[in-house]
Amino acid sequence: MIRVALVDDQALMRAGFRALLDAEEGIEVVGEAADGEQGLALVREHVPDIALVDVQMPVMTGIEATRRIAADPDLSGVRVVMLTNYGLDEYVFEALRAGASGFLLKDTEPADLLQAIEVVARGEALLSPSVTRTLIGEFVARPPDRASAPGLECLTRREREVTALAARGLTNEEIAAHMVISPFTVKTHVSRAMTKLAARDRAQLVVFAYESGLVAARGTVE
Repeated sequence: MIRVALVDDQALMRAGFRALLDAEEGIEVVGEAADGEQGLALVREHVPDIALVDVQMPVMTGIEATRRIAADPDLSGVRVVMLTNYGLDEYVFEALRAGASGFLLKDTEPADLLQAIEVVARGEALLSPSVTRTLIGEFVARPPDRASAPGLECLTRREREVTALAARGLTNEEIAAHMVISPFTVKTHVSRAMTKLAARDRAQLVVFAYESGLVAARGTVE
């Protein structure tokens, strides 16, 4: 059973999400909240697997709520998926750095939303395809922030290669085919890289790859 918390200041939006999720076997909505502060309290009370959180809300923004969830050791198992009406804005980068595991548009098809919840519940990163393309374009257009990024020296060559491929949006199966290794081996390398870099999940690993310069604008590993 995947337990989900809904945090959005639009009652109609929450009702729509709840109706969809309640009808799905294997998913339970543990509660709703209308702003970030209420959402944080809701997550602390129920400790759900997934929190669907709107980016812009009164009292406390979704990004600040996400930052506090990510910083709380008692909520380490909670994965936050940010919701927005827009394809991409300045909040995407801040949300990922705050600890979000995914980013979805509110007009996402119902089947895609359900799949997204399953993907994030497995500990994988999730971004809408259009958001992913623009996000990567924005990251590679910016100079790497090596001063604030963790050092690459803690990663083995294989771990760096796997991290770079993951940052380009490849799945474990695609990485395995590219490197001619098994998907299980890829998963192991990803897990070890996340542990060494203290990354909550794959999304944080992607942010690290671009900010550290591991993935360069020309699309090659440095």
